[in-house]
Amino acid sequence: MKLLTCLALSLVAPAMLPAQTPAPATPPAAKMNSMVIDWTKLQFTPTKTGARVAVFDAPTPTLDRFHCHISTLNPGENTGAPHRHPQEELVIIKEGTLEINIDGKITVAPTGSMIFYAANELENMRNIGKTPATYYVVQFYTALTPKS
Repeated sequence: MKLLTCLALSLVAPAMLPAQTPAPATPPAAKMNSMVIDWTKLQFTPTKTGARVAVFDAPTPTLDRFHCHISTLNPGENTGAPHRHPQEELVIIKEGTLEINIDGKITVAPTGSMIFYAANELENMRNIGKTPATYYVVQFYTALTPKS
């Protein structure tokens, strides 16, 4: 009798448990709309070399991902060892003077300069000025950008 009861329960018990619902899929990120970004409302977070704020990071109608952050690099600090990114990057210097290393070629970039890094170039930057250097970093990801 106990064997029959166990067998019956093993067949009926799963039906008595609440249904397992699969976890919802992560919805695709909403496409970024046109906007105005107010500098005075940005909140910078201190870093070991200066400060940084993320401005936006989302797909657009023509880009898989469009990213912008603003960084401040203290005098004498750098962006780390030379490194590569799979995406194109545009850097616009708001204030300060940076030494730019692109594949071993060193160039000085003062306030107002723009730096374009093509995909996969070995690059880094160093603040060679006596004041903090603040710059915008804009990154473009397309269907051709390798997925990490």
